[in-house]
Amino acid sequence: MRETPRSQETAGDPRPEPPQPRPGRALAHTTGAAGSGTPHRSDGRPPQTPRGARQTGPAGHLGTTPPVPMWPASRRSRAAVLLCLTLFALITWQVAVEGPLFLADVRLGRALFGAGPAAVTEFLADLGSTAVALPVLAAAAGHVLLREGRRWLPVLAAVAAMAAVPALVVPLKLWIARPAPLEPGTGWYPSGHTATAMVAYCGAALLVTPYLRRRWAMPVAGVLTLATGIGLVLRGYHWPLDVLGSLCLFGALLPFLNSTCRRRSSSRTRTG
Repeated sequence: MRETPRSQETAGDPRPEPPQPRPGRALAHTTGAAGSGTPHRSDGRPPQTPRGARQTGPAGHLGTTPPVPMWPASRRSRAAVLLCLTLFALITWQVAVEGPLFLADVRLGRALFGAGPAAVTEFLADLGSTAVALPVLAAAAGHVLLREGRRWLPVLAAVAAMAAVPALVVPLKLWIARPAPLEPGTGWYPSGHTATAMVAYCGAALLVTPYLRRRWAMPVAGVLTLATGIGLVLRGYHWPLDVLGSLCLFGALLPFLNSTCRRRSSSRTRTG
């Protein structure tokens, strides 16, 4: 197949030339150019998002990476979730097969049962009951809704975390069927009182922290949770691994709740 012959150019034929810049168009982006001024900003206002104030993405480019909904944004939070789940899996495996960690837990529990004043340890153990912990979470949720009714997402997340306590603890108790420390019966792993205290107190602290001038709520919630676990062990209601396994399991839920509360509080601060 023969190609179509191209026309031969002569010296007199006009040749195509590159487009020439028009006055006031391409040069309009140069500050101080004739007839240009500031490009597309006749009033001289700075851009709404200055280039120097933009955050860099993972690859170092300008711009921000949108957060994944309901997933902790920082690497530290993700590492905490993975660590808690790994420890919980290890503890659950040792309790289920009665491994070396299980035997050490039995010896430690028998050495700690009955230690301390009974009235004090009973009071600490009762901090994990639903009659004490749930009103604290309900009060924090009501405070948030009264202060700002549109912040229903953190409240809903806290309620969902509390609903996850029986949904996760009851099947695990039936599956592991660990004997009680000082009384007949099985189903003591993981500790439901420890889980209730952790979710209720820490959830309440996360809800009210945006309204506090000082961040004292979360340390207080941590102390109450640890005090509940100590009281349960000293009173002989739970083995130490029952408490530790519950802390690891529901400790993995706190970064998700924290991410939700921080996202909503930051958006409220920007709009305010």
